[in-house]
Amino acid sequence: MTDFATSVERLHNQVRHWEQPRWKGKAEQMYALVQHLADLGADAEGQPRRVVPREHDMILPDQLRVVADDLLAAAPAPEALAEATEAVDRTRRGM
Repeated sequence: MTDFATSVERLHNQVRHWEQPRWKGKAEQMYALVQHLADLGADAEGQPRRVVPREHDMILPDQLRVVADDLLAAAPAPEALAEATEAVDRTRRGM
């Protein structure tokens, strides 16, 4: 398992059980991470960046898993993966 995958797993485990009130003040930070990871994935695939739909807060952990898996499948450059790992860790510290 990569450092990135480990970081995503830790963050996902931290937030996946949250109820709606707990997301207050934190959902936008998580959504920003989801969008950033999606952008890195699009860049790695040589595809245009697209806006990730902003769904209900309770969907954010699932969106995190999907975009993280997509990023890993795109086989990004080591620098991009390091950037993604730092972004996940920074978000986790903010949660």
